[in-house]
Amino acid sequence: MRYLWWLVRRQPWRVLRGSLLGTTWMIGLSARPYLIARAVDDGLRARDTRALAFWVAAIIVAGLALSYLGTMRHRTMTFIREDAKARTAEVLLRHLSRIGAALPRRIGAGEVATVGGSDINWTAEVLTLTGPGVGAIIAYAVIAVVLWSISPLLALCVLVGVPVVGLVVGPLLRRLERAESVYRQQQGALTARSGDIVAGLRVLAGVGGRDLFTRRYAARSQDLRAEGYRVGAVNSWIDAASVAIPGLFLAAVVWLTARMAVTGDVTIGELVAVYGYVATLIVPVWFLLEGSYQLIRGRVAARRIADLLNVKPDDVGGPGRRWPGPLPDARRPGPVPDSRRPGALAAPAGPADLHDPATGLTVRAGRLTAVAADDPAAGVALADRLGRYVVSGTTWGGVPLTGIGLDEVRSRIVVADHDSYLFAGTLRDILRPTAPDAGGDDDADAGGDDDDRIRAALRVASAEDVVDALPAGLDTPIDARARTLSGGQRQRVRLARALRTEPEVLILIDPTSAVDAHTEARIAERLQAARAGRTTVVITTSPLLLGRADLVAHLSAGRITATGSHVGLLDYDAGYRHLVARGSEDPDVERPADAEEAYR
Repeated sequence: MRYLWWLVRRQPWRVLRGSLLGTTWMIGLSARPYLIARAVDDGLRARDTRALAFWVAAIIVAGLALSYLGTMRHRTMTFIREDAKARTAEVLLRHLSRIGAALPRRIGAGEVATVGGSDINWTAEVLTLTGPGVGAIIAYAVIAVVLWSISPLLALCVLVGVPVVGLVVGPLLRRLERAESVYRQQQGALTARSGDIVAGLRVLAGVGGRDLFTRRYAARSQDLRAEGYRVGAVNSWIDAASVAIPGLFLAAVVWLTARMAVTGDVTIGELVAVYGYVATLIVPVWFLLEGSYQLIRGRVAARRIADLLNVKPDDVGGPGRRWPGPLPDARRPGPVPDSRRPGALAAPAGPADLHDPATGLTVRAGRLTAVAADDPAAGVALADRLGRYVVSGTTWGGVPLTGIGLDEVRSRIVVADHDSYLFAGTLRDILRPTAPDAGGDDDADAGGDDDDRIRAALRVASAEDVVDALPAGLDTPIDARARTLSGGQRQRVRLARALRTEPEVLILIDPTSAVDAHTEARIAERLQAARAGRTTVVITTSPLLLGRADLVAHLSAGRITATGSHVGLLDYDAGYRHLVARGSEDPDVERPADAEEAYR
């Protein structure tokens, strides 16, 4: 509810205009029954043609005015809803980009897709209550006062009847909220599963698992359909009640008024007016019921949006902070950027060692360090800690990494995953670093100098053939995820993109897992030369990369169990040898005489 109220406060004058137009339109609906009553009593019954013509003209003018008010009301409410949608999308996108590459580790893609696809719309629909919803309440009170002037008994029926309608529909609305929440959760999970299947379709087909996952998806889909039936059943009862209950209420009031007309308590004109008032009252009652229904769905949607926004930067390695108020807006985007956060620690002025106490690894500044992990997940977790994607005790030059400004960390330490996302655009756009998180200076990279750096990165990644094979070279459009490229080509493009940022510290996760041995050997040789003198961490079990490292660390059971050169570890660490050489001895490996010293 705080989030919905925040959306209202972002456009106060427009909401006020919508409320005034909605209220005027709702009250104006009750003007025509009064005008018709006057035409009956003063014109028809009195046989006064002039009075009849006057009141008929007034009815026509009132109809035209109501048409104009209805048009302006609907237009204003459309602006309000569209503004809410755009504002929510803006806040979500800014927040998700602030979380950055850690987002997939915190939130499923299906959850994000469901929130962005439908929850934004349902949240915006709630703002309809600020226009016709407010007008419905005021119109209800006005009609009750008018009926009181005709008959207190009729006014009492109206005052009591409408709350009774709410009591009847209330339990259905609560049941709808519960069913809608479960449905939304299952929908997000199913969307995530479908995305996983599509992303891994080629792999699933290769290992014969496509049918298995298809059956699982179909089973989940059936469960979601059953839950959808539950939501639809409640919706159908609410829709039926929204029509039937006001209709029964109208019939009861008209019957009572007709009995009063027979006894002479009200005139024929007043009978017609009462029918018109109560028929008009159906409109605000319907709006209130529809608004309650929208509020239930909107609360569920807003809760999911708030949950997504509550994945704060401190959950992914940022400082502990809460939103200043309900939510940020376009003019004040929430938390103060980390570089300006009071109390932020100063980052090392130059290259410095990274130390991870969880594993005991120390990454020496200016050296190429390779980490061979028994468990790939442990290697990824190590990269997350070194890159500050999770809260940890990692230090950089003796300074706690989580205390340094996040933008400073992102500009100097880059973590490159082997399957990171490739956005749509030309190949040049994909490889060009983006300020401020990329290490490069865009202003200095204008013109051909930028292309030279791109081609240098492509050479290190052994990806020149990728450019040569494209019809327009670097200017060739690439679709999202670069589906037109092979797996090995995509991986080399990702590596070139990471190298092009030229960060002070580069952390690579399995950068050559999808390329052949000859290409891997070229990459290993060129990477060592290109990153000479700069801190580089490669998490891999590739002997070709490990052999080029200045220092190799063996990560086993969550701890660094041995460090040394590649050949030294092969000779004196059986666990490392089993991991790298797959348990087999390689007689062709040339071991230096001082292998034992290299191991130590």
